[in-house]
Amino acid sequence: MPAKDEPVVIKKYANRRLYNTGTSTYVTLEDLAEMVKKGEDFTVQDAKTGDDITHPVLTQIIFELENKDGQNMLPISFLRQLISFYGDQMQMVVPSFLEQSMIAFAKEQERFREQMKSAMGKGPMEMMKMTPPMKAIEEQTRRNIELFQNAMRMFTPFPPTGSQAAPPEGGRGKGGEKSDELSELKQQIAAMQRKIDSMG
Repeated sequence: MPAKDEPVVIKKYANRRLYNTGTSTYVTLEDLAEMVKKGEDFTVQDAKTGDDITHPVLTQIIFELENKDGQNMLPISFLRQLISFYGDQMQMVVPSFLEQSMIAFAKEQERFREQMKSAMGKGPMEMMKMTPPMKAIEEQTRRNIELFQNAMRMFTPFPPTGSQAAPPEGGRGKGGEKSDELSELKQQIAAMQRKIDSMG
């Protein structure tokens, strides 16, 4: 049994079966999805190698859920945009942005639930004064888009600084210039991370 605050270990075997070491039972992807919904923390390990394969298993759960009728949550435009970021220099920024956006959305969701609970005992006039949930979601989405647009502006690759000359056409310049570009890229990423963290 895992310690109280430690995630449950799920072992995945070569035959694709999943074994919950906390309950000593075999489980399915649907069971893991329910654990996520209940807020139960777990990691998935390859039973043979011990490698952490939590990420691909969670991705597989999303794939399975998205393929169920009436359960699509990821719009095609979002999927296309996400795919386009793979291999792009923005790829390293996207995970933090999505994580902070989901944290903010979850906070809004919790606020809606509390608002609805407190509204049960109120009269029609007080109910009318409350912010409609959809309006609040739209406002949060607008703020997230603005944040991402600002991040995109900050990420203009290697802007010319001072009197530094641009490298010759088709070339990158001397080896020292590569290290300058890498240093500048790191600074831009750090600045974006600070901006995203302040939003959270």
